Amino acid sequence: MAVVALRIFTYRWRLRYIDAYVWPPGLIAKLQRHHPNLTPAQIDRIGLGLKQFFRAYLRGGYRPVAMPSQAADDLWHEFILYTKAYDAFCQRAFGCFLHHTPAAVLSSAQKKTNEGLRRVWWQACKEERIAPKAPATLPLLFALDTELNIQGGYRYVPDCGSVRTVSTTVGLAFSTQCGGDFSSTSFDGTTDGLGDGDGGSGDGDGGGGCGGD
Repeated sequence: MAVVALRIFTYRWRLRYIDAYVWPPGLIAKLQRHHPNLTPAQIDRIGLGLKQFFRAYLRGGYRPVAMPSQAADDLWHEFILYTKAYDAFCQRAFGCFLHHTPAAVLSSAQKKTNEGLRRVWWQACKEERIAPKAPATLPLLFALDTELNIQGGYRYVPDCGSVRTVSTTVGLAFSTQCGGDFSSTSFDGTTDGLGDGDGGSGDGDGGGGCGGD
């Protein structure tokens, strides 16, 4: 019982640590230079999106994750260049090192990446009380690139059946990503990662170890 209580305490402490974390001096200025058209408030939104990603990793039990936002990925990439600060953050937030992987979308050729994206989608939706399998809206991390009009970013809509219909009808290339696709087997024949290792109830510890990717 004492061990379980300690794990729950540690898990909740790590969530609070991520929420309250203050980025290293100069990090946000570097991101601002990378996106000079964004306001300070918009830059702050990117920080919130990256923290949502980190919480998804913790709540998913340290299983492999994948990044769905180019904007949040830009901040993550800059963060890891602050080697000591990033390592210290990971040890406190996760108890292990979270390796960087580039932003990506669902693809029939990248099953492991698909699994990581589904895992992040599930946790981000649960955090914002969105139904992961029938979304009416998008969690911040998946809405970020569209919201901020990020060049080369990933555009998501909750359910793009109608968008696909219009795109096909008028002969346009379809590049928008769909929240509804995360619960579909159409990309790789599985829905691996969707809802597994769900430590987001507050009663778990986010998992028993540091699997990472």
